[in-house]
Amino acid sequence: MAAQQRLIWFRRLSLVAAGLAFCVVVLGAWVRLTDAGLGCPDWPGCYGHVFPQADVGVHFGKALHEMIHRYFALSLGMMISTLLIWAGVNRRDSGQPLIPVSILFVLVCFQGALGAFTVTLLLKPLIVTAHLLGGLSTLSLLAWLALWPPRGDLSTSEKPLQLWALCGAAVLLIQLSLGGWTSTNYAAVACPDFPTCQGSWWPHMDFSDAFVLWRGLGIDFEGGVLAHPARVAIHFTHRLGALFTGTTILSLGIASAMRAKTTRLEIAGILLCFSVVLQIAIGIATVHWALPLALATLHNAGAAIVVLCMVNLIRCLWPTPRVGMGALQGS
Repeated sequence: MAAQQRLIWFRRLSLVAAGLAFCVVVLGAWVRLTDAGLGCPDWPGCYGHVFPQADVGVHFGKALHEMIHRYFALSLGMMISTLLIWAGVNRRDSGQPLIPVSILFVLVCFQGALGAFTVTLLLKPLIVTAHLLGGLSTLSLLAWLALWPPRGDLSTSEKPLQLWALCGAAVLLIQLSLGGWTSTNYAAVACPDFPTCQGSWWPHMDFSDAFVLWRGLGIDFEGGVLAHPARVAIHFTHRLGALFTGTTILSLGIASAMRAKTTRLEIAGILLCFSVVLQIAIGIATVHWALPLALATLHNAGAAIVVLCMVNLIRCLWPTPRVGMGALQGS
């Protein structure tokens, strides 16, 4: 198989793995939202079994939810291991990325450890939030590997978008962290109305207790441990973050579409705008209909879609120069 053909198949395998990573992220949200995070109190098995047993009783459904998520995560780990072996064997091929795949392998191993700590530390919010961010980071790296880099050079009007995109990615990371903190502290229903919260534009909130990252060991966080004012503070901060993040990323997407000299960058900007508008709409609908499972899960899927659109835009803003090119460069 020629080097170029091997690279094509590597990209295809990365794309399949990215699709699987997306499923793992959504399933992780589904497990959280169905209160199944402790459905299996041990790890990596479930009550000492590879498959949850019916004699688990009333917790069998939650155990099944948790193990389905673990099966998908294990499959993803095996695919990433395959990508690493592929990249190592073909490391001398022009355009074959190796360092990003190595980072990806380390990340997925770290994710496995966080998955175990999620159970053994009884759903500690800091660990669960880190696990969510690790899953989205895995998805981002796989998407980066799956996307072909464009060839050419940025125009004068496009170059300022690079810094803007990096700032937008940083803002998005902070907002994703706030979203994870809101979910893991069971603060999603703290503000049941919109656009006000508890019937007020500035409700009673306890910020001092809302963002304590570590609360010691042995505390069961299932259902949450914070008082209502602290949960309101978390939810309200997440809303303010959504306003700032939405404005930042929408302006980035519009500017990219307007300044683009290539169709690919124009489409990337439009897709980013669409994903943000969709995510905001889902978030408002989730609050309006009191956090139904389907919409809440879709809200997490929407966050993953925004991440994918941001990765796609950044990929477009770092093209491979045509000069000196014998083949597409992969990293």
